[in-house]
Amino acid sequence: MTDPTLSQRITDLTGAKIIAQSHLSGGCVAKVMRVDLDNGQSLVIKAGVGANLDIEAAMLRYLTDHSPIPCPNVLYGGSGCLVMGFIDNDGQMSGSVQRDLARQLAKQHAVTSDQYGLSFDTLIGGLHQPNTQSKSWITFFGEHRLRYMATAAQQEGHLPARLVNRIDKLIVKLGDLIAEKPAASLLHGDLWGGNILCHDDKIAGLIDPAIYYGDREIDLAFGTLFGDLTPEFFKQYDEVSKIEPGFFEERRDLYNLYPLLVHVRLFGGSYVDSVDQTLSRFGV
Repeated sequence: MTDPTLSQRITDLTGAKIIAQSHLSGGCVAKVMRVDLDNGQSLVIKAGVGANLDIEAAMLRYLTDHSPIPCPNVLYGGSGCLVMGFIDNDGQMSGSVQRDLARQLAKQHAVTSDQYGLSFDTLIGGLHQPNTQSKSWITFFGEHRLRYMATAAQQEGHLPARLVNRIDKLIVKLGDLIAEKPAASLLHGDLWGGNILCHDDKIAGLIDPAIYYGDREIDLAFGTLFGDLTPEFFKQYDEVSKIEPGFFEERRDLYNLYPLLVHVRLFGGSYVDSVDQTLSRFGV
C-alpha cells in the first residue's frame, strides 16, 4: 500500500496491519484493491477522487439492515474511500446458484415500502440516481428513471434529441403498459453477473447496488439484459413468487430501457441503437 494514510486508517479500524495487497477487477469509478491483514482478515478498498463512495457505503448499510442477501460489511465510507469486508467468489454460476439467488431475491423483494424511490438518492454505475419518493410507480419510473436518464444523456451529447422525443412519447403511454401501484419492493437495482458473487454452489453476496423501492420486475429484467439470469432462476423464482403474465413478452424490454440509457451515458456506441430498437418495439 503506497498510501501511508490509508494504511494507518486500516490499522485504526482493525487493529491489524496490511501484509499483502492485490488489484481486483471492476472499478469503473474507483480503484479496487484487496488487502490481507496480519490477523487473517481480508478487506476490499475502493478509492477514487469524487467517486461518491459515501453513497455506496450508505446503500450497503441499508441492504445489510433490510435484505436477507449478504453484502460487504462497511468498515468505513467516505466520499473518496470505502473500506469493506471481502467476500470470496469462485465465479461458478451453477444451476444451484441460480436457484439459490432466486429464493433469496424473492425474499428481498418481499421487503416493501409504501412509496417508490428511497429516502436518499443513490448511484448506478457511478451516475447519480434520483429517488424522489412517489405514490405512483408510473410517475416514478417515467420521470425519475426514463426522463431523467434520457435528458442527462442528451445533455452530455450521447443521445440524439429525436430519441429523447420518442422517450417522451413512451412516457405518455406508460399507463397502458405497467401497473400504477405494483408492490414497492426493495431492489438491488444493478443486477448483472459481475455483481453476483457465488461460492460452493450458493450465493455469497451481491455487490455494487443501486438500491430503491420499485417494481420487482426491474431486477428480473436487468438480469436478462446480458443473459445472466437463466431459465433455472426464473423457474425457481416463479415457484416462490409468481411472475405475472406479460413480463417476458413486454415489460422486460420496457424496464431494460432504463439500464440501456445508463449504458448510453457510460459507453455510448451500440447502446444508442438498442434504445432505438426498444422504442420501435413499443411503437414510438
